[in-house]
Amino acid sequence: MNTPSDMTITRWIIRISGLVTTKLKLNFLSLSIELMPAQQGYDRAITVFSPDGRLYQVEYAIETVKRGTIALGIKTNDGIIFAADERPRKLQIIEEPQKLFKVDQHIGIAAAGYIPDARNQVDDARFFSQSSKLVYDEPVTVEIVAKHIADQCQHYTQYAGARPIGVALIIGGVDQNGNSLFLTDPSGTYVPYDAVAIGADSDKVTEFLIKNYKKQMTLEESKALAAASIMLVNEDKENNESITISEIKSDTKQFVNINNNDTKKIIETAKQKYQA
Repeated sequence: MNTPSDMTITRWIIRISGLVTTKLKLNFLSLSIELMPAQQGYDRAITVFSPDGRLYQVEYAIETVKRGTIALGIKTNDGIIFAADERPRKLQIIEEPQKLFKVDQHIGIAAAGYIPDARNQVDDARFFSQSSKLVYDEPVTVEIVAKHIADQCQHYTQYAGARPIGVALIIGGVDQNGNSLFLTDPSGTYVPYDAVAIGADSDKVTEFLIKNYKKQMTLEESKALAAASIMLVNEDKENNESITISEIKSDTKQFVNINNNDTKKIIETAKQKYQA
């Protein structure tokens, strides 16, 4: 009986090894192709949670908010203050604030992020506020408006074919419950605050507010604090014309934009008090 030589056995081992290696490579490639769409799905699809429980598109929307210029709100016993860094382009004409909005006589909004989304949400809030007043024959509360806006944001986190809202809003006002200030973000949460900042460098401004904010502050003191907070992170320290401020007084319950001359006086007061 003939037995295979050592050379023949070696050749067969090499052939078998090659076939096994090729099959393993093909299986690995097939597995990679199968896994790739799923991995991309966590990143692209708003309705798909990642294995670690994250909605990436919502997180990207929140990052959009962080890229916007700073906006903030301050609540005091005397009313609500809104402030924002408009930072216009060269030769741009600004007749009205682009980041501070009047929702109703007693409610205002400051926005940071993708401002076209803010305009859409403000229009929705205005319609909701007026409809509520017609139905219930009384002004809508600030919290109900904040909840309504947050609900709209949350809806855009669970439907395919839509993207999340790319803006955060500071909603404040004076109603039958007193003075209120809320923050809504793209995830659909709404949280009450005494003072809050959103947008670029908001962490730095928040630290400044924590250090200097007092509940007993007057409206004038709050305006100075708001201006100083924006100047703290303003790239052009000498030019503060981009700062806009609005207020709602507790006694009048009227949203009012502060004019340019008064804003300049507030900025000078802020410089003297906080050495901004």
